[in-house]
Amino acid sequence: MTGLTQVAQHAEDLDRAAAFYSVLLRAEPAGRFDPPGLLFFDLDGTRLLLERSAPSAILYFTSEDIDGDIARLVDAGAVLDTEPHVIFTHEDDALGIAGTDEWQAFLLDPEGNLFGLVEQRPVP
Repeated sequence: MTGLTQVAQHAEDLDRAAAFYSVLLRAEPAGRFDPPGLLFFDLDGTRLLLERSAPSAILYFTSEDIDGDIARLVDAGAVLDTEPHVIFTHEDDALGIAGTDEWQAFLLDPEGNLFGLVEQRPVP
């Protein structure tokens, strides 16, 4: 296997999910098939599928401005669950850019799914 093709996330209300994830991803849905109730977004070649029968998953999204993104997403209906905080420092380039701190924050989308925002900031 060589890559990730698709991830799925639970969404009861596809209209509400489409509106929120359009704000989160700064992109419109790539496709919708209703019935059976499938909504797709393209994440640089990996499909994000929102559907009623999918289980809830924790998805982590890259952020270049975690504080600004939190404000934007709360305005769009998300609920802040966990304030931004440092998870670890990248000592090498194995999981990120060496010399950066990995900041994460967690929110609940309007469907009740927990998701994370991840920003890498230079170590002060």
